[in-house]
Amino acid sequence: MQDFRKLKVWEKAHAFVLEVYRASELFPSQEKFGLTSQIRRAASSIPMNIAEGCGRNTNPDLARFLHIAMGSASEVEYLLILAKDLTILPEDRFPEMEAELFEIKRMLNALIQKVQETNH
Repeated sequence: MQDFRKLKVWEKAHAFVLEVYRASELFPSQEKFGLTSQIRRAASSIPMNIAEGCGRNTNPDLARFLHIAMGSASEVEYLLILAKDLTILPEDRFPEMEAELFEIKRMLNALIQKVQETNH
């Protein structure tokens, strides 16, 4: 078991969730229970799964939750594209948010590799 708050990927994912919440405040009110809710849930799932995996006692459990976090990151990636294409997300916010998400995915992938290597 390790402290998730010491992981740089968790810090970045948490900061990203805050950014998603701020950006989605601009979404139309009719999207409150649609896209707004979905993108917030998917984004917050990334650091939540990192935290939950860190609370488990084995590396295979940690790796499994990191994979779930990666799946959530891919879901957010699509939802950002959708929001941009629907012109709900301002086009100037998209590149920065996409770059932040790609960095999180890169870091998650590196951590998954590291955790899986310690199992062999």
